[in-house]
Amino acid sequence: MAVNIPIWPGSASFFPGDTPFGFYDNEYDFQTDCEKVADWSAKRLGYPISDVELQDKNFYACLEEAVTEYGNQVNTYNIRDNLVNMQGSSTGSNLTQKYVTPNFGGLILLSKEYGSEAGTGGRYNVYSGKIAVSEDTQVYDLTDTSIVTFESGSPANDAFEIRRIFHDPPPAIVRYYDPFIGTGMGSQNMLDSFGWGAYSPSVSFMMMPLYADVLRLQGIEFNDQIRKSAYSFQLSNNTLKLFPIPTTASTVYFNYVLLSDRDKLLNDNYATISDYSNAPYDNMKYAKINDVGKQWIRKYALVLAKEMLGLIRGKYSELPVPNSTITLNGTDLISNAQTDKDSLIAELKEILEGMSRQAQLERKQAESDALQQQMNKIPLKIYVG
Repeated sequence: MAVNIPIWPGSASFFPGDTPFGFYDNEYDFQTDCEKVADWSAKRLGYPISDVELQDKNFYACLEEAVTEYGNQVNTYNIRDNLVNMQGSSTGSNLTQKYVTPNFGGLILLSKEYGSEAGTGGRYNVYSGKIAVSEDTQVYDLTDTSIVTFESGSPANDAFEIRRIFHDPPPAIVRYYDPFIGTGMGSQNMLDSFGWGAYSPSVSFMMMPLYADVLRLQGIEFNDQIRKSAYSFQLSNNTLKLFPIPTTASTVYFNYVLLSDRDKLLNDNYATISDYSNAPYDNMKYAKINDVGKQWIRKYALVLAKEMLGLIRGKYSELPVPNSTITLNGTDLISNAQTDKDSLIAELKEILEGMSRQAQLERKQAESDALQQQMNKIPLKIYVG
């Protein structure tokens, strides 16, 4: 039984919709290149000396896949270079074939966690609370809402963590004995004119050197630490124990965070870039690809056509002819096509790796070092005055 295999007719006429996905069908440059690549590929595969068992739509599909593969490789490297700058940004803008300005946005997002723990900012709120301290009462239950007030409301259903407790002795400056107070209205007027009138000890700003103030403050603080019971506290679970035992009723303030805020994993804004999967890189515009890229695309399309032809000829390994049969080279075509595909992909990856931001900076550094070495060999002029 004779096998009727469609062969390349020798020409093609492209219409939108002839490719499987139609990614680039409406671009004029792609439409014209489809016909040219189909004709070129058929001739590279042996037409018209030998028949090519492919139709125009097969060549169009190969070109579309080649363009998509090229864009995929380029976009993958761009995502790798720019992801740290893009994370947290909106997914609404297509970044394909656009320059992404390097910035510290992603690094700042990463460092916010450290800032939160260090108390220098962060992504969650730090609230304030206060405890009504009673005379001669040393131990307080932080869950007792009759004496404890929380800025965020009662955290009965939400665990919290105390960050800081403001339980310190009175500042030494307010207990500073000023031997010069009362030296007259002239001194007070002079203090006011310098803006020191509200300070204590104010007169010392004029009469004594600064180190004298520091020594007095230090003496007061050392006296409290050595001769008195130091101000301190012990925090165990929800129980706060104050030292020394309060002698008067007062208020102790504290800072705290809600664990539900601190341990929150997800950002409420779901339309932001999180990782490789939703970085907004789409298919490229074929017309914006330069001739260097299009040459790689044409080569890859030819390899895909060769592979497809090999699969077809592998199905019909032998064709009957009068008094004999013809053995087709499907296996060889598939093997060669796979080798060529691997080679082209490796070549493109090597080029893209060499164009990465890190590689460019290293190249600039090497160029700068080489230029500096050349400049060092230039004799310097000697100026005689």
